[in-house]
Amino acid sequence: MTHVRPPFRHLPAAALALLLLALGGALLPGRPGAQSQPVAVLDIDGPIGPATSDYVERSFAKAQERGAALIVLRMDTPGGLADSMRSIIQEILAAPVPVVGFVAPSGAHAASAGTYILYATHVAAMAPGTNLGAATPVQIGGGFPGGPAPADEEERAPDATEDGDDAPPQRRAGIEDKVLNDSIAYIRALAQLRGRNVEWAEKAVREAASLSAGEALEQGVIDLIAVDLADLLAKVDGREVEIGGAVRTLETADRAIERLEPDWRTELLAIITNPNVAYILMLIGIYGIIFEFYSPGLAFPGVVGVICLLLALYAFQVLPVNYTGLALIGLGIALMAGEMALPSFGALGIGGIVAFVVGSIMLMDTDLPGFGIAWQVIAGVALGASSLLLLLMAVLARSRKRPVVTGEEEMIGSRARVLDWGEAAGRVRVHGETWAARGPAGLTPGSTVRVRRIDGLTVEVEPEA
Repeated sequence: MTHVRPPFRHLPAAALALLLLALGGALLPGRPGAQSQPVAVLDIDGPIGPATSDYVERSFAKAQERGAALIVLRMDTPGGLADSMRSIIQEILAAPVPVVGFVAPSGAHAASAGTYILYATHVAAMAPGTNLGAATPVQIGGGFPGGPAPADEEERAPDATEDGDDAPPQRRAGIEDKVLNDSIAYIRALAQLRGRNVEWAEKAVREAASLSAGEALEQGVIDLIAVDLADLLAKVDGREVEIGGAVRTLETADRAIERLEPDWRTELLAIITNPNVAYILMLIGIYGIIFEFYSPGLAFPGVVGVICLLLALYAFQVLPVNYTGLALIGLGIALMAGEMALPSFGALGIGGIVAFVVGSIMLMDTDLPGFGIAWQVIAGVALGASSLLLLLMAVLARSRKRPVVTGEEEMIGSRARVLDWGEAAGRVRVHGETWAARGPAGLTPGSTVRVRRIDGLTVEVEPEA
């Protein structure tokens, strides 16, 4: 009988163990750290608002889930809302992944809030032909807080007090000074954290200073200049950054690039929080509810109006809204609706249009670029409301010249045909209706008469001339 020997019988035990280990490693799923970790690229393009901060927050979480080795925050922004800016900076400071800020492409800028964000990143870079700065906070309600005192105030300031004390009187700090000092302290803290130029950071906030890419590199505001994304990854390779108290060396050579685009939720949020869209949604909501009250039971205007109004209110709670302007808009619409219900020959309507336009101009209480309502939108809506008001007034004026076609007034002077007649009373037919009638004697059935007046359910008639 022939015995078949196992094929692995004569292999050394060590070689067999290595073979089994290799087979097991091939079958086991690879760990994220063992795979090639991508470089996640995010784009901040345009004003920074709630949609931008939501996009950055969700993209940072997605990059961490995919084991990204580096996050590149490419920026081209004129600035934005302080709350959204601080949310983005908090994400950067708390991220366990190195974040590189990159102002690109050529011609881009990182102004105002963009300067703060660039200071917060672990590595700050700019493309040739870009600039940053002008980080003075824009005060809600207009103006720039903390600017230099007006010339006339400086001229009026006394050199010494009346008692002969050389110390000038101290001016009490107002809300503008508090906002300015808080902004200066914030950007100084970021500059100290990343080891960048602290003095220029304060100057960017206090004096709205700006720098080109070359000047920023010379003054230690940024770390490097890169032509494009590939050049950036090549230059940051091997650079050391500190994350969570530990020094980490960036390894960006031959990394795959993964662009994290905004998803539908971010796109929808960006549309809703656009001041022009929120403004139009508010108007649709208010007019829809008004139409529903004028025509109960239609349901569609009311449903659409409530949905649009809720979306507008959500947008307003994250936008810098002036509630006086919002109240003026509501008053203007109420006055225009009152003109339709109780015609006052333009008094209510004109007042409503004026209140509506003034409220629309005041609605967005900030001078930040990208967060105002376009004058074309305000003019278009005001023109439409004015046209509707003029049309209503023309219809009312024309209706006053028309003859009466219903009611008792219309019956006076109308022709009637005698159906039957007695001494001084009988029945006549007027407009297809049979009426009891009084009149002169001698009228015969079939003769034509005219109505003189109406007394209850009886008409007084006279022979037609």
